[in-house]
Amino acid sequence: MAANDRMKLAAYFNPTGHHVASWRHPRAQADAHVNVDHYIEIAKTAEDAKFDVLFLADGLCVREADIEAISRSVQFVAGFEPFTLLSALAMHTSQIGLVGTASTSWNEPFHIARKFASLDHISKGRAAWNVVTSVNDGEARNFGEAQAYEHGDRYERAGEVVEIVKGLWDSWEDDAWLRDRESGRYFEPGKMHTLNYKSDRYSVKGPLNVARPPQGYPVIVQAGASDPGRELAAAHAEMIFSPHLNKETAKEYYDDVKGRMAKYGRDPSHLAILPGLSAFVKATDKEAEKDFEYVQSLIHPMVGREILASMMKIDISQFDLDEEFPDPMPGPQGSVGHYESLLEMARREKLTVRQMGAWAAGARGKNTIHGSAERVADYMQEWFEFGACDGFTIMPPYIPGCLDDFVELVAPILKDRGLMQTAYDEGTLRDRLGLPRPENRYA
Repeated sequence: MAANDRMKLAAYFNPTGHHVASWRHPRAQADAHVNVDHYIEIAKTAEDAKFDVLFLADGLCVREADIEAISRSVQFVAGFEPFTLLSALAMHTSQIGLVGTASTSWNEPFHIARKFASLDHISKGRAAWNVVTSVNDGEARNFGEAQAYEHGDRYERAGEVVEIVKGLWDSWEDDAWLRDRESGRYFEPGKMHTLNYKSDRYSVKGPLNVARPPQGYPVIVQAGASDPGRELAAAHAEMIFSPHLNKETAKEYYDDVKGRMAKYGRDPSHLAILPGLSAFVKATDKEAEKDFEYVQSLIHPMVGREILASMMKIDISQFDLDEEFPDPMPGPQGSVGHYESLLEMARREKLTVRQMGAWAAGARGKNTIHGSAERVADYMQEWFEFGACDGFTIMPPYIPGCLDDFVELVAPILKDRGLMQTAYDEGTLRDRLGLPRPENRYA
C-alpha cells in the first residue's frame, strides 16, 4: 500500500494516558512516569499494530498552578526525558518511528542536532524531531528568563534553529567515512564541512561531531496552528500534530498549510497532517459512554479550571464559572490555535466556564470520541475521505488500557478497509512515510 493511499497513525504517549485523571483508572499504569518497562510494553503494542510512529511530548518544568491541581495529575509534574527514553525504546523496537520533542527556545541548535543525529543512528533511521517553541513561562524561569519569548519571536527563532540544525546535519557527506586501516585515513577531509553560522541570535561554527543521520535529516514534526506556525510548517514540517475539533476547521487548516508549501518549493504530499484524537473504544456505544463518564468522574474541579486556563492562556478566575464566556474576550498570552478552537467550541455549544473546564480537563484541547469500534473507525474514515487529514495522532485516554482497546477493536477494521498499513515497508522512517531523503548541501 502506497504511503499516501492510507492513513498515517501516530501513537501519542503521555505517561499514564491523555486524560488528566488517567492514573486513577484501574487499567492505567499509575507509576508510568518512572517505569521504563511500561513504555517498552506500549511501544511494542504500537509497533505490533503497525502504527507509523510513537510520539513523546515533553515539558521542561513542573507546571505552575494551584498546588491542589498539580498534586492530582502526573501530566503536570513528571515524565522521562525523551531522548533517554527513546534510545531505550529503540533497543526494544525495530520498525516504528520515534518522535521526540525538543524546544527551540530552551535548547541550543548544536544540542538538538547532535541528539537527533545520535538517535537516528541508534534507531537505524527512525528518529523524528517534534519542533516546539515553548509558551510556558515556568519553563523560561528554568533557563534564566522571566517569561517565554514573545509569539512572533518564538517562531522566528524556531525557523532559524531548524535551518541551523539542518546545516549541522550536513556537516559530513554520506561517504566521508573511509575507515581505511591500510592508509590510516579515517575520513576524507574534503567531505567534512564547517557551518560557520552567525546571526543576532546564534553563532554556531560546527561541524557536528556525529556522522550524517541515516535519513539525511530526521523527520521534522510540528504543531503550530497560528499564522506563524502555519508558515513554519509549510517551510519545514513533514508531519503535523494538529488540534482541530471538527472536520470543517481541520480541512481549512489542511488546505491552507498545504497551499503555502509551493512557495518553498515543496510537494504537499511530503507533509502528513495528523489531528489529535482521544478515543474511548468498547464493543458498544453504551459501554464506551460508561467508561468515558467514569473517567470524567475522577476529575477534581480545581484541575478543570487550571487546565482550561493553561490551554487558553488567559485568567479564567476572573469569569463566573456558571456563565458563558463573555464577549469580547481578552486575547491569549500563548497558543492562538488552542485559544481559538476552544472559544469556538464554547460559543457553538453555549457552554459555561465550568462546563468547558470539565471538557478541557478530559480532552485537554484535543478531539475526543467515545463509542463502538465501528463508530470510531467510521469517524476516522469520514475525516480522511473529506480531505481534513492524512491520518490521526491517537491519544489513548489511559494507558495501556485504551491503547489495547484501540489496537484490538479499531485497528483491524481500518486494516480491513485498506485505511491502515498491515506491514512495514523496508527502509527508514522517511522511506515508509513516502518522504524524500534530503541531499547534502555540499555534495
